[in-house]
Amino acid sequence: MISYCPICGKPVYFAERKRSLGKDYHPLCLKCYQCKRQLSPGQHAEYDDKPYCNYCYLQHFGPRGTRRPTSRSSLGAASSSKVPVGNQNSS
Repeated sequence: MISYCPICGKPVYFAERKRSLGKDYHPLCLKCYQCKRQLSPGQHAEYDDKPYCNYCYLQHFGPRGTRRPTSRSSLGAASSSKVPVGNQNSS
C-alpha cells in the first residue's frame, strides 16, 4: 500500500520511506519546519502536524524557562558586581 508524504503530498514508496510518529516521509522531506535541519525518524517533536527539531520545539512551544537561554556571563555579572567602598572614618 502506498502512503503519501504529509509534507509534499506525493506518494512515498516502501524503499524510500522514513517512518516517524506514525507517518511516512520522504528522506528529504523530514526536516524541521522552523530551521530546516534534517531530522531522524523518531528523534523529533511534532506540533500542528509539522515536524520540529527538539531545539526549535522547545524554543517555540516548550516551558517558559527554555524559550530564552541565558548565558553564563549574564548570570554571573549580577552576583559578582563590585560595590565601591568609600573611606570609612571610625572616629
